[in-house]
Amino acid sequence: MSSTAAPSGRRSRRGLWLSLLLVVIISLGSFGLTLAAKWSPRLGLDLAGGLSVVYQPQGHPSQADLDQTVTILTNRVDSLGVSGAQVQTQGPDIVVSVPGVKNARQVLATIGQTAQLLFRPALCYAPPFVGAKSKAALPASTAVPSSCQSNYQLTQANLNVQPNSTTSAGFTSNNIGPDPVFQRLRTTTPANDSASKSVLIPGLPGSGQLRYVLGPAQLTGRAVASAQAQQSQTGAWVVNYTLTAAGSAQWDRVAQQNFHQVVAIDLDGVVESAPLIQPSQSTFTSFNGQGQISGNLSQSEAQSLATALQFGALPVRLTPLTTETVSPTLGHSSLIAGLGAGLAGLILVLLYVILYYRALGLVIVSGLGLTAALLWAIISGLGHTSIAPSFSLAGVTGLIVSIGITVDSYIVYFERLKDETRSGRSVRTSVDRGFKSAWRTVLAADFVSLLAAGILYFIALGDVRGFAFFLGLSTILDVVVTYFFTRPAVILLGRSDRATEAKRFGVAKGLATKDTKHEVLETL
Repeated sequence: MSSTAAPSGRRSRRGLWLSLLLVVIISLGSFGLTLAAKWSPRLGLDLAGGLSVVYQPQGHPSQADLDQTVTILTNRVDSLGVSGAQVQTQGPDIVVSVPGVKNARQVLATIGQTAQLLFRPALCYAPPFVGAKSKAALPASTAVPSSCQSNYQLTQANLNVQPNSTTSAGFTSNNIGPDPVFQRLRTTTPANDSASKSVLIPGLPGSGQLRYVLGPAQLTGRAVASAQAQQSQTGAWVVNYTLTAAGSAQWDRVAQQNFHQVVAIDLDGVVESAPLIQPSQSTFTSFNGQGQISGNLSQSEAQSLATALQFGALPVRLTPLTTETVSPTLGHSSLIAGLGAGLAGLILVLLYVILYYRALGLVIVSGLGLTAALLWAIISGLGHTSIAPSFSLAGVTGLIVSIGITVDSYIVYFERLKDETRSGRSVRTSVDRGFKSAWRTVLAADFVSLLAAGILYFIALGDVRGFAFFLGLSTILDVVVTYFFTRPAVILLGRSDRATEAKRFGVAKGLATKDTKHEVLETL
């Protein structure tokens, strides 16, 4: 019988060592790889500083429209190359948080383009407004006329576009000046940029003081599937765009109606671009779902236009309620204060468990260290995805709370060991029996914590979701580390006479019991 038990004991010991070493290798290895890759947790707005904007949807949009708006705004911000941005609904409002931005004005200008993207026929050009103080200025309530003077209209006849391959542009056309009648009219405000009415709006900053008189929108940005700024073979910057299946036919109709005429791309009351339709062709041909916008575009102008085309079609109009810029210095101070408080509490806990549990206290220290290494690697890795929320002060709080949950798991196990040894069993046999009964308690406690974190994550908003996410993540790691590290570490220590019987720092000393090498006989 002893010959059979010996191989079984050796296999059990090898399994315990294998489990222990795998946890150590995975934890320290992933931590090392993360450091080598120079990855770090993606800090939230309150730690890294940045920009926060609260928008109020106008009208009574459906939940589907709000969800689509959140998606489009997220894509807009991501297209700027910033990471960690969060766009979410908060009650009836939409909150955009962009941590770590260096140029808050540029980001604000991009995400502030809140209107729908509209394709409008250009009726004519208009000169700058005479000024509100001028006696010639018309009242602000004056509607924009739906037509221009005949000789200023941007019609086929007036433009007289002629394809000409000998010119750099590939065509020639008449230059038509602005209609002076519109000098008295004020520019249409973004709030009044109605798709169903004629408007008078300016071009982008830097395009001069020329304004555009535009007719009602004939197409929205929902027809555009994607757009990308690229350089042509000649090195000029252009914008290549792809239309949706439905949008392809719609755009062909609009383009055919405005062949050799100007169609303006209107976003939030500003003309992003006003291209001529197929000026280098003598007859209209289908775009087949794709097209290109060209003409003296700089790289930044092309990229901005591509962003507007791809991410500009919001189903609702948004009005900014509040705009807040958080200083990175303030966030850094908050991070130092939060981590300082957490570390101070952790050090006190570790000192206590080492003095109280002796050798077993080192298991707690090692387990917390490996858990911290795993957390760092996982949080840093998730920071390069859209899965996890950014690491904010709420996340720090969640991790600090999880320390207490993790330490509780150790204490439950060790106190159960005390009960086993007090009943007369040796430390060697108590470590196995104690874990089996403690494991049920640990699972129950962690399940309750994980359930609470899950409910919080799905019903809460903002930073509370970060707290719930990191609390839940730490709880899952506690279950894994308890079974695959704490259990084999304590069992191996309990089976070692040297570790058990050490006078001042032994396992038996930490359990406040005098160990015996032979188990007390029990009555069957």
